[in-house]
Amino acid sequence: MSQVASSDDHDFSWRARENQARLTADLQPVYDFVVCGAGASGSVVARRLAENPEVRVLLLEAGGSDEAESVLDPALWPTNLGGERDWGFRAEPNPHLNGRELSLSMGKGLGGGSSINVMVWARGHRSDWDFFASEASDPAWGYNNVLDIYRRIENWRGTPDLTHRGSNGPVWVQPAPDPSPVALAMLDAAREIGVPTFDNPNGRMMEGPGGAAITDMLVRNGRRHSLYRAYVHPWLDRPNLTVLTEALVRRVTFDGRRATGVDFVHEGEVKAVAARVEVVLSLGAINTPKVLMHSGIGDRAELERFGIPVVQHLPGVGRNLQDHVSFGCTWEYLEPIAPRNSGSEATMYWKSRPELDAPDLLFCQVEFPVPSDRTAARGVPAHGWTMFAGLAQPASRGRLRLQSADPLAPMVIEANFLSDPSDVTTALACVEFCRDLGNAQAFRPFVRAEAMPGDISHEALRDYVRDAAVTYWHQSCTAKMGQDEMSVVDARLQVYGVDALRVADGSIMPRVTTGNTQAPCAVIGERAAEVLRQAHGF
Repeated sequence: MSQVASSDDHDFSWRARENQARLTADLQPVYDFVVCGAGASGSVVARRLAENPEVRVLLLEAGGSDEAESVLDPALWPTNLGGERDWGFRAEPNPHLNGRELSLSMGKGLGGGSSINVMVWARGHRSDWDFFASEASDPAWGYNNVLDIYRRIENWRGTPDLTHRGSNGPVWVQPAPDPSPVALAMLDAAREIGVPTFDNPNGRMMEGPGGAAITDMLVRNGRRHSLYRAYVHPWLDRPNLTVLTEALVRRVTFDGRRATGVDFVHEGEVKAVAARVEVVLSLGAINTPKVLMHSGIGDRAELERFGIPVVQHLPGVGRNLQDHVSFGCTWEYLEPIAPRNSGSEATMYWKSRPELDAPDLLFCQVEFPVPSDRTAARGVPAHGWTMFAGLAQPASRGRLRLQSADPLAPMVIEANFLSDPSDVTTALACVEFCRDLGNAQAFRPFVRAEAMPGDISHEALRDYVRDAAVTYWHQSCTAKMGQDEMSVVDARLQVYGVDALRVADGSIMPRVTTGNTQAPCAVIGERAAEVLRQAHGF
């Protein structure tokens, strides 16, 4: 069977390469749909549209192939940060972080973030999706409907749960296999301090106050199973789906107020392609608002400052930037323990205050030290583990600004982490909770001592939080869905005030979901494809 499977895989790979070589060598001037960005949402949209053989889809990706060990080997994910598969965004110096300038990694290449991230599959909390539905005034975004979408897209390999998990979809999801003893110790420690544990983190656990579980991962047969691999890769031999890499989208083109296509840079030349039906932007929470602004969609004053003709005044473009902010607490091992799988196998969601009805804290155990640029100077153990814990529902909001009329110039990113005082209060509670967890009896067989922050309080602890804060790389919410004046898209992901243009990625979130964002981005892609098929009758 393995020889047959290997032969079939080889035959498919050959057909796919030959097909895409033909299609990209003969780019057409017009496609039915142009999908910009082959990340966690764009891959879903492109595949679902191309499932109709009569529909011609062009998928444009600024980065390159995912055929690299640094992508496909789950243990090598950290090697992609700061490299060619990372956009390498940087936030402005932040006075609320003692003047620090944070790196904001985001995936560049086939699969986007799902090709360089930690492979965690986290659906968010019931309350997230019900909030989306309320903001959009559309029950299709509510938890009950989204749960149906998750069941449809999952191929769940853990303990069967017919209520919450699916088993026939394209996305292979499995619990971290043979987890490290320190991951199992984290579950024991959680129970020790009163946090319930669950079979997996994507069922009942995220319908109530939270809990702890072994992480769900997008890994198949020991290899990363990105959303590009799940959705687009099996479709590369189809004649109606063209995937063009190294194609950087500059702007959307318009005829009046109707989107007609995009301009993009490929092989050093500016090229244009038309969309007969619609354009879909799935470029992520930094590049989607950037392209909108350079296309004349955004705050009128911001656009006119750089002489960009205004197509539609939407002041919310680039506003409402959110991210999960983490504060690493580290323990030194008694004896070295090698990381397993991705090096992050246990997760927890919990509340900073008992009166909350949903978790506001996010915890991922990392099986090696993860200091910030500042906390590294405090002394990092050669061997240890980190509770990478942070704010699941931050109150602080950031903003993106243009610095030039040149579409290739980087954005100014004002992340504003910890600018809201309530986030500092929650961060202090988060760090204290981490210390209770990491110093629990369950870790005694593995841990020599707490390395940081140690037993500090008051201003010293506040200073530690500002020095330790780093991003979870969950940038989102910069083109939010809603009905108020700061909303950019409606419930059907149409950009307000223009025709034939939708956004489908993490930028449309009204608020960041509780947990890692790639699974919610897959749902956003599925919803976009549904509404496009409904709108155009196929």
